[in-house]
Amino acid sequence: METIGELPLGRRNRENLADLAYDRLEELIVSCTLKPGVSLSIQDLQQATGIGRTPTHQAVSRLAADTLIIIHPRHGLQIAPIDLSRERTLLQLRRDMERFVVRLAARHASGSHRNQALHIIRALRTSAGDMSVSDFNRLDRRVDQLLSAASGEPFLEHTLRPLHTISRRIGWIYHTHVAPTEGVHQTIACHLAVLEAVADRRVEDAVEASDRLIAFSDSMFDVIEADVDPALLDCTLAVAAAD
Repeated sequence: METIGELPLGRRNRENLADLAYDRLEELIVSCTLKPGVSLSIQDLQQATGIGRTPTHQAVSRLAADTLIIIHPRHGLQIAPIDLSRERTLLQLRRDMERFVVRLAARHASGSHRNQALHIIRALRTSAGDMSVSDFNRLDRRVDQLLSAASGEPFLEHTLRPLHTISRRIGWIYHTHVAPTEGVHQTIACHLAVLEAVADRRVEDAVEASDRLIAFSDSMFDVIEADVDPALLDCTLAVAAAD
């Protein structure tokens, strides 16, 4: 069997498809295209991703471990509803982990990492005026990957990724249902401050900028709780109300 490195080609392709299915499902969860609380089957998710059963099943297993999908044995799957209290607590965990990541990144970023940071900085500044939430989220994933890579510790990306996904879904709710005319200017400014400090190797400034970013994310929770229909956070509530 043909191989790539030490992995058979077929296995590598399956793993790549599983990663692609994970990425597509993650984006659908963040944008609430897959509504919080909605019940689905594997077949539904295959259709949503356009990817086969096995890689979709692998992606679902990862998302279940990330607490983004709930598996109900013999009763299908459910996109995890948004529990504001829990997710606000998880944001504090993210804050502490982000401090660790940006401190390492600012200390250890290579020339390549710093050039990538400068490239993203230019992209954010150029598009800031008309960047959509979806466009920002795609760039934000690159920021997260870059900071994790620059930190030099591969474990961190896998640990932080579900926390980032949870935060992005909260950000999506905020920017599309609470402050749709506000744009993403403030969150872009927060990310720019982090990236600029990392690129300049200003360790403490990077940590302070990361804390400001988390504080902005935290400020969304009270507004969402006060202004957003609970059914947007858990679509089963709309069904219960109709009954």
